[in-house]
Amino acid sequence: MTTSPEIPYSIVIPAYNEEKRISQLFDSIQQFDGELIIVCDGTDRTADVVGTIAARRPDLNIRCLSFDHRLGKGGGVLAGLTAAGAPRVGYFDADGSTSIREMQTLFARLDSADAAIGSRWVPGSNLVVRQGFLRRLESRVFNLLIRLLFGLSFHDTQCGAKVFRQEALLPLLPRMVSRGFEFDVELLWRLREAGCTIAEVPIEWQNKGDSRVQAMDMIRMLVGLFTIRLSPHRQ
Repeated sequence: MTTSPEIPYSIVIPAYNEEKRISQLFDSIQQFDGELIIVCDGTDRTADVVGTIAARRPDLNIRCLSFDHRLGKGGGVLAGLTAAGAPRVGYFDADGSTSIREMQTLFARLDSADAAIGSRWVPGSNLVVRQGFLRRLESRVFNLLIRLLFGLSFHDTQCGAKVFRQEALLPLLPRMVSRGFEFDVELLWRLREAGCTIAEVPIEWQNKGDSRVQAMDMIRMLVGLFTIRLSPHRQ
């Protein structure tokens, strides 16, 4: 995708079966100068709801990418990033756990970094509504594994709020093999291996419940991460 100087920012929002809460996300966005790319790959009416919202909100630049097959969380993000046309791009979750204001704060950090990632586990973060104890424990164990496997020192690789300079990101997208929830880890790893600077930024975040990450997804994430890390031909 050729970058467009007229659009300063592109935010990708993967929206798998988000028919019931996607409207709440847009209600929380009062203003945004960039484009919002909604990737719909589920079996409900999310794409129709987004179309209705786009017609009602001409003040927002809303683009909907609709697929008739499941892409996976990472596959949806990849499809959106590939289609994004702004020089600064990013993605966040459709549940609204991160606000558009926080995304704009992350974009501002790209003045001095190639990428900026929101973090719930660094000083200065504000967890308005926390996850349950078990989910937090899973997160900490997962983070330790990431440090051991990939040597990534970040405190929070899985927060769904990340932004990038397009020129740093674009060459890496064709090399991405992850299509599931492990996508974030692989992308950060490839950015670091390419010598890109990555800022980890404290974020205001609130748990919205109804997590899309289930037990089987965790198993697939672990298998995917070991596959990526231990397969030299994929590096």
